[in-house]
Amino acid sequence: MSFKILDFYRISPPAAGGETDSERSSRFKRIRWATFLSATTGYGIYYVCRLSMNVVRKPIVDEGIFSETQLGIIGSFLFFVYAVGKLTNGFLADRSNVRRFMSTGLLCSALINLCLGFTNSFYAFTILWGLNGWFQSMGAASGVVSLTRWYSSKERGTFYGFWSASHNLGEALTFISIALLVSGMGWRYGMIGAGVIGILGFLMMLVFMRDTPQSQGFLLNKKSSFEDSRSSSGKQTEDFNKAQKAVLKNPAIWILALSSAFMYISRYAVNSWGVFYLEAQKGYSTLDASFIISISSICGIIGTVFSGIISDRLFSGSRNVPALVFGLMNVSALSLFLLVPGVHFWVDVLAMVLFGLGIGVLICFLGGLMAVDIAPRNASGAALGVVGIASYIGAGLQDVMSGILIEGQKTVQNGVEVYDFTYINWFWIGAALLSVFFALLVWNAKPKEVD
Repeated sequence: MSFKILDFYRISPPAAGGETDSERSSRFKRIRWATFLSATTGYGIYYVCRLSMNVVRKPIVDEGIFSETQLGIIGSFLFFVYAVGKLTNGFLADRSNVRRFMSTGLLCSALINLCLGFTNSFYAFTILWGLNGWFQSMGAASGVVSLTRWYSSKERGTFYGFWSASHNLGEALTFISIALLVSGMGWRYGMIGAGVIGILGFLMMLVFMRDTPQSQGFLLNKKSSFEDSRSSSGKQTEDFNKAQKAVLKNPAIWILALSSAFMYISRYAVNSWGVFYLEAQKGYSTLDASFIISISSICGIIGTVFSGIISDRLFSGSRNVPALVFGLMNVSALSLFLLVPGVHFWVDVLAMVLFGLGIGVLICFLGGLMAVDIAPRNASGAALGVVGIASYIGAGLQDVMSGILIEGQKTVQNGVEVYDFTYINWFWIGAALLSVFFALLVWNAKPKEVD
């Protein structure tokens, strides 16, 4: 039985025959576009099944089902499991049929969201939401592997930028669609709705996504990365091991990982608790609060897509200068969002515009690209793994700390719950400042190759 499952997820075998001039084939271009768009849209829908909890937190607290601390613990389980799964499933995705691997992760995540719409148990929520983190970690690796298989190194950077914006599309879709369901029908239908959207995404990927060009009868001029790995010699394996060890011994990469971890604290503070904050602190409705937070996701698309152009054309290829500029923009946006007293709709909107642009760029730079720049060429995956684990551990710790701080500063006055967000404000802003500080420590870090 286990062998049949392994066979089901193996890389698709090459089709008989083949078109050698794939670049001029209209069929190749059509299939490649369908694969790219379905992988990009599919990963965006992954985020709907990951962020659904963030929209329903306040209604869950209002109904007395879970406390803020319990919600923080539930949310942290997803991040901690996701951090481990991102490495593990990254290795598996390299060796898998990414169409089946990626669609399976989304289907399982969607089913978990459906189940959570029918339970009140804290332990069931915690276990299922943590399990959701594992299936969520199957998405990013599959998407990157798919890009590697279908696009040459000359094209991959451009399409990677567009693919990276998929999480912003998913965030915007979540904060709008799930908020509409929650406002009209209650939090349970928000979770169920996320599950239904996930199942539709699963079906879309099965219909339109393809595994490899070779499985569709295309013979590329150069071997793809997974074919190279099959034919790698002992010397290549030794070089690969040396390069990975060099990554682990490089202090600059670990410092960048810390910088990314603090950036992820501020990123997921807004994503996870932003709607709750606007409802509890400023009195917005769930729909209005979700709309304001969704603006950061939409603006994040612009920051992510143009991050490479910004560094290459405006800063002569330097990542350090734009990382500093947009890091300070992140700090300024959070200060505007959290420290301006009173309810000012357009101030909150402006803060989310700046926050989205800043985080969009920082996700690309601090979240991986700067580490890849200074890592050996044949160990970029290891560099991304180090940064990825640190980032999501930071996100997980944020969820726990935010929940504890929010509940700890809650009082009841005349039968109404009143929150003091002073500690939260400085926790989130302080994390953004520390991200900038650690990024500055590796200002002069240079690429290193292993002899």
